[in-house]
Amino acid sequence: MELDTIIEFEKAKIFQKDNLILNDVNLSINKGEFVYFIGKVGTGKSSLIKTINAEIPLKDGEGKVAGYDLKKIKTKQVPFLRRKLGIVFQDFQLLSDRSVHDNLQFVLKATGWTSKQEINDRIAQVLERVNLGYKGYKMPHQLSGGEQQRVVIARALLNDPEIILADEPTGNLDPETSVNLMKLLLEICNNGRAVIMATHDYNMVKQFPARTVKFDNGKVFEQRLADEIDFDSLKEY
Repeated sequence: MELDTIIEFEKAKIFQKDNLILNDVNLSINKGEFVYFIGKVGTGKSSLIKTINAEIPLKDGEGKVAGYDLKKIKTKQVPFLRRKLGIVFQDFQLLSDRSVHDNLQFVLKATGWTSKQEINDRIAQVLERVNLGYKGYKMPHQLSGGEQQRVVIARALLNDPEIILADEPTGNLDPETSVNLMKLLLEICNNGRAVIMATHDYNMVKQFPARTVKFDNGKVFEQRLADEIDFDSLKEY
């Protein structure tokens, strides 16, 4: 792994149980890089994200993420890998029975934080970071979709991860809210974190061009710029 390389796959095969989803994956992502994963539903974008997160084991080929070898990683090491990853889900996955503050507190306690003062300070920092410093007392249902997604990004930032994995983060948002979310993700990337965004929102890819990786027919293809992509071929009919 190069000094600036944070994710690297060589000749990797990605399986879901016994089904081969992706074959011969060769991919290298550096610190501070923004990368889109694009492709139709079922082409393996989420499967590769789950492999990066060690949710799907890597059985064949080579894979390294944030210094961890995905083929050799032990079960007890997985939580330490995941502390280096922040995950942003399309469907938010916030706990509906507790406030924004308590949602974030739950994650910190689950990842080993014990000091009440440090927990409160960290929650205040990440909420400020996503412009929700005054919303910690709110319940998730009292927030707009865009605000809930910002809470999810705050949650992803809690343990100061090296990598943000965003799986269809604008899928449930209106265009204006999506643009604001993209600006936030790009800002996070500019501060040195690698950001991987799986998306069908090709307007965002066109509006905010970045390195783009296309998933198709069990393969992963590098396509550097949005203007090289035939977006019509990716539409679901």
